Amino acid sequence: MNPTITAFKSSPDRGRGLARDMRVRWALEEVGQPYEVRLVSFRAMKEPAHLALHPFGQIPTYEEGDLALFETGSIVFHIAKRHAGLLPDDANARARAITWMFAALNTVEPPILELGTAMLLEGDKPWHAERLPLVQDRVRGRLNQLSVRLGDADWLDGAFSAGDLLMVSVLLRLKSSGILDEYPNLTAYFTRSEARPAFRRAFDAQLAVFTGKPPLAAVSKFERQTAKITSKV
Repeated sequence: MNPTITAFKSSPDRGRGLARDMRVRWALEEVGQPYEVRLVSFRAMKEPAHLALHPFGQIPTYEEGDLALFETGSIVFHIAKRHAGLLPDDANARARAITWMFAALNTVEPPILELGTAMLLEGDKPWHAERLPLVQDRVRGRLNQLSVRLGDADWLDGAFSAGDLLMVSVLLRLKSSGILDEYPNLTAYFTRSEARPAFRRAFDAQLAVFTGKPPLAAVSKFERQTAKITSKV
């Protein structure tokens, strides 16, 4: 039985990959695990059936047999433990990859979320102009540290891992701010991740919910299959 995740029926980000089901979709695509999606409305998220899965009334949730999980970090960790491809076999390397998962969510993401709040919800406040540069500096402080640690490596610690998946998912929130562009190695790191086929499939699938059109990855696959059939006729 394939796992089922929940996602916004009408996403506030208009399919730009910011809704957190993107992180779970990406993890499932990386390990090659098919999955089902149940779309939920904002009203349904606050109803007892969904609250039984997610006590805070958010998305995504993850259901697999008798197991129900919430929180993207927990879900991605479960997927990474259950399937090969997102955590190294070596015990020490595995522990370091898990550490980067925590670092992405607990150290790097909070100031980025604060910046989003400042830009989207506080623009009309009398103290906005004074506060915004302070928040931006906190984000830059974390990016400076991350940039130094990454250096000229492709990934955070050896091969691509769940740590990179969550870190890039966090950095995605900065894509429209221009701040990430100040760090060439982080920009290249993000671009490498964005080019991964699993990322594209996950992004296209989430975007398709908003556009109502088939995911581009699925269309491309169909076109490739059609081309093969046509070439044999």
